[in-house]
Amino acid sequence: MIVDIFIPCYIDQFQPETGFNMVKVLDKVGCAVNYNVEQTCCGQPAFHSGNWDDCKEIGEKFIKEFLNERYIVTPSAVCAGFVKNQYSELFHNTVLHNEYKQVQRNMYEFSDFLVNILKISNLGATLDGNAVFMPSCGAMRNYKLHDEPLTLLKNVRGLQLLDLPNADSCCGFGGGFTLKYENVSSAIAQDKIDQILGTGANYIISTDYSCLMHLDGYIKKQGLPIKVMHIADVLASGWD
Repeated sequence: MIVDIFIPCYIDQFQPETGFNMVKVLDKVGCAVNYNVEQTCCGQPAFHSGNWDDCKEIGEKFIKEFLNERYIVTPSAVCAGFVKNQYSELFHNTVLHNEYKQVQRNMYEFSDFLVNILKISNLGATLDGNAVFMPSCGAMRNYKLHDEPLTLLKNVRGLQLLDLPNADSCCGFGGGFTLKYENVSSAIAQDKIDQILGTGANYIISTDYSCLMHLDGYIKKQGLPIKVMHIADVLASGWD
């Protein structure tokens, strides 16, 4: 199977290793990867900032870059959910009506693709330590991601998954919210980290690096003994 991959702009700029690890896993399970070097952003930041004209321009570029019958796999439930839902608000009954529908059908978050399309639950990964899985708001509410990440993480050798109180509460990121309401955003992050530290976890794992990046900033500033990891990085661990 040949799949297209979409690497979100923030992963490309701040955590490219996560993109490489997703490719590493896809290669392990027999997928050939196509990467369009012209890709940039799905348009989500502009949309949530109210700049719908700019978002539509970016979205048109995105749609045209992925016009084929291949699956589109991304290490971001937030971006995948945005394409699957908000593109309907931008492109319904436009000249790109059929095209955006096709892209929506093909778009999959990484763990969802592994579990529900490839029917894979064990990658043979190894990571020693205790961890909590932190679902992002966008993954739960927009993409409607369910137990797929946990299905994969439960089969990682050496990793003990701990229960996270109020797992569905926000980490405080929220894109532009972090910039407009810095004090509130930081307070929410502190509360989230305090809950996680109370579990005894060594790792915070998520499908969305945007949330992890937000928490990691607080962790490093406070010098706390905990590490963030994207699920792609976890699944690529221990089988070199």
